[in-house]
Amino acid sequence: MYAPELQQLRSAELLRHAEQERLAREVARSNRAARREAAARTAESESHSRLGRLGRLRPPRTA
Repeated sequence: MYAPELQQLRSAELLRHAEQERLAREVARSNRAARREAAARTAESESHSRLGRLGRLRPPRTA
């Protein structure tokens, strides 16, 4: 192959790699946002419950 063809192939490969990296970052960002949203919903529902978080963290009493 000639140098310009090799350069063109390499450039196309770099562009594909950059696109894959961008998609991976986008997926990671989306997953983090979903986890934050789920945590916020859980925290909100716990704040409205009777016992809240402390009721579940307290160990059972021994006889």
